[in-house]
Amino acid sequence: MHTLQQLLQSKSPLICTGDTSIQQHVESLYQDLCDLQVFLENTTMEVKDIEDVKVLEKRIKDVVYKAEDRIDSSLGSIILLDNGDDDRVRACKAFNEELQQVEKEVCFLKKEVMVIKFNKHIGFSKLPESATSFPSSRQSTTEEKTVVGMKDDLNTILNCINAQTKELIAISVVGMGGIGKTTLARKVFDDSMIRSQFDKHAWVTISEDYNKRQMLLDVVSSITGINQEIMSNDKLMETVYKGLKGRRFLIVIDDLWSTEAWNLMRRIFPNDYNKSRIILTTRLKNVANHASSSDFPPHDMSFLSLDDSWNLFTERLFKKDPCPPQLEVTGKHIILQCQGLPLSIVVISGLIGNIERTHDNWKKIEENLNSFFGTASEQCQAILSLSYNYLPQYLKACFLYIGSFPEDMEIRVSKLISSWIAEQFIKARSNTRLEVVAEEYLQELTDRSLILVGGRRANGRIKTCKIHDLLRQMCIREAQIENVVHFTNNYVSDGINDHRRVIIPYLIQDYFRDHPEHRNGKITTRSLIFLGRQSYVVTGIYYWPYSISDFKLLKVLDAHAIGFDFSRIIPQLVHLRYVDARVNDPSSLAKLFNLQTIIIYSQKKNVQLPTEIWTMSEIKHVDITDVDMPNPPLGEQPLFLNNLHTLAVKSSAVVLKILRSFPNLNKLKINDVRSTEWNAFLDCLLVLEGLVTLNIQAAASLNSPFFLSKDIFLPNLAKLSLNSTFFPWEDMAVLAKLPNLEVLKADNAFWGTDWKLDEDVVFPELKYLGVHHGNLEIWEATSDNFPMLEELNLSWLHFLEEIPESIGEIMTLRSIEIKDCNSAVITSAEQIRENQEIYGNYEFQVRFVIY
Repeated sequence: MHTLQQLLQSKSPLICTGDTSIQQHVESLYQDLCDLQVFLENTTMEVKDIEDVKVLEKRIKDVVYKAEDRIDSSLGSIILLDNGDDDRVRACKAFNEELQQVEKEVCFLKKEVMVIKFNKHIGFSKLPESATSFPSSRQSTTEEKTVVGMKDDLNTILNCINAQTKELIAISVVGMGGIGKTTLARKVFDDSMIRSQFDKHAWVTISEDYNKRQMLLDVVSSITGINQEIMSNDKLMETVYKGLKGRRFLIVIDDLWSTEAWNLMRRIFPNDYNKSRIILTTRLKNVANHASSSDFPPHDMSFLSLDDSWNLFTERLFKKDPCPPQLEVTGKHIILQCQGLPLSIVVISGLIGNIERTHDNWKKIEENLNSFFGTASEQCQAILSLSYNYLPQYLKACFLYIGSFPEDMEIRVSKLISSWIAEQFIKARSNTRLEVVAEEYLQELTDRSLILVGGRRANGRIKTCKIHDLLRQMCIREAQIENVVHFTNNYVSDGINDHRRVIIPYLIQDYFRDHPEHRNGKITTRSLIFLGRQSYVVTGIYYWPYSISDFKLLKVLDAHAIGFDFSRIIPQLVHLRYVDARVNDPSSLAKLFNLQTIIIYSQKKNVQLPTEIWTMSEIKHVDITDVDMPNPPLGEQPLFLNNLHTLAVKSSAVVLKILRSFPNLNKLKINDVRSTEWNAFLDCLLVLEGLVTLNIQAAASLNSPFFLSKDIFLPNLAKLSLNSTFFPWEDMAVLAKLPNLEVLKADNAFWGTDWKLDEDVVFPELKYLGVHHGNLEIWEATSDNFPMLEELNLSWLHFLEEIPESIGEIMTLRSIEIKDCNSAVITSAEQIRENQEIYGNYEFQVRFVIY
């Protein structure tokens, strides 16, 4: 539908001029597709037999996929030919014929679908937005830590941790998937009283698909906070051992599947007889027995009692309110089907929370569950599938896409949202950016308990997300049945040319060994996504990436991890909407009129995007920090970059000239801003009033520091990151005037030994303050300067004498993190924590990272 909308634009470069019949057929086809979409959206929640709906969805999907392939294939031929060329005229004629044939097939499908009659209806009514019981994103942070019915389990683990034995011991927690092992371990790991007993803390997830090197990298990263990918495995093991030697540590090893993995892990943890502890979770009894000692046998997680199950259900659904009496009997019958498995209870509460709370609605859920029998694991899979089937149409593909990422991977939300938009999963809404709609989709999935929040940004928004193993297994099964996305692994080697979207975590040579021209049929893959770190080898006589040029219908190419130059391949992939890759010759992007996201890097100097970028109306995101922007063309040729939303770019005279042309810019990252350009850059900021996020990587020095203008005013700015600007501390008063600033990260951003904040300098909305590097010695401030502060992060401040004591009086403060600072700073942070505990705030956390 999006492609057809583009064709209907009056000046679309994709349409053949002088042929009015094409527009008529496009409009007719577009209307038929609209009708099908409305039918699907209104039917999914109304039909009793879910299998009938799924068959119908697949029928529609197959027809529309084929229609899309044929339309795009014909359009691709037109785009690659020059205007006025006889071949292009013939291509236009062929496109018109193809369009008419597709129109007939879709029209026939529409008639076929519309005569379908269903005898019985579920008739669920959706929960009104005003009545939703789910918490806001910030409230849900505490909800995720809630542990119901695990008091005995928690006490058992705490007793092991606090045991008098000084020897390093492994505390094994064993049980089936979804029973709450990770929840229990996380509860212990995050407890501030427990953490204060240990010098080092690390959380490592192993997973069934065991990868020795990745595991070592994760351990090193958790313990040192530094990415050490260039190290050998032996060096990584040595780094962990030395980093822990002589220190008391608490390590969680989550989701352990093999004794081999444990044997490797055990070797790198020193036993200094200082009461260090390891908590490991596993589904396998033999692994738990192997890792445990006779004095500390494995702890078996038990299923929840009916009372605890009911308490968990009502707490998720009603918070502190009681369940309405007319729903209680039916509700308890529903919970009985969950067989005491916490994951099943949480997911079913997510489903029920999104329908109106009536006896009839709950009764229909009960009837659906009563049809399933089997073990707790089989019943859980049935409940998960039911929750997926009742998802709104617009959320299904988004959810399946999340499940296709590698097991236990922390998925960056910014990356996920960009991918959803590139895949066109997000339905446009008037006057609302697609990114905002996508975040709402994500929140809805978390509200339904189908995905987990991994980490949060300083402003409380979701930064990373995860998916439970059992939900991921269900996603993989459904995604491949519906041909939404295909996830590959080291054991799969079937061809990919008939899969719609393919995610490859590691290079599987069988996928590209045979050149696509020798395969039967056309390649219909629309997305090719390579994940992983240094996982791909491009060597030898045959460079397999060249075969990607035969994926003519590709819309998404995420090949950043490969490191291969795609300059010769890109021009042939004219349907690309999203490209993230190395492109040494950016002029190859010239004919990609569908581009929405450009994330490219080059190993050549002084290269720039093609001038055609100025006529690409779809462009929303540009990340080219080592590629230059071109000068806009001369004359009255219209420019279409008004929709540019995100820009990451290197500062230059051209950039400073064109920044004013982006009135809707929401995020800006600018690198290498020089002192001679600083004033011109500040002038540009006066125009960019819509900025929400600003990241400045300056090229200042102690000899040429920058100064802030008192006139600077960005009314919507919420996040500001400054690096190497070396402002005087007095300029902080200018930043305090930003009315909506929530996050301030300053890395060598200010210089001077004294930072004194007057009482009239107030950051009214600041929630996160990070100050890194510098020569600061004395910091004078009161709680009134930061009335809303929640997190304080101080790093590499070797001369700072103390944190102002009154910072501890800020009522909203939740945590302080100290990295490699003066020991006096650590002492003052500890004093603040003690004061907070006196006030009854036991949730307040102080974290130390020492190198």
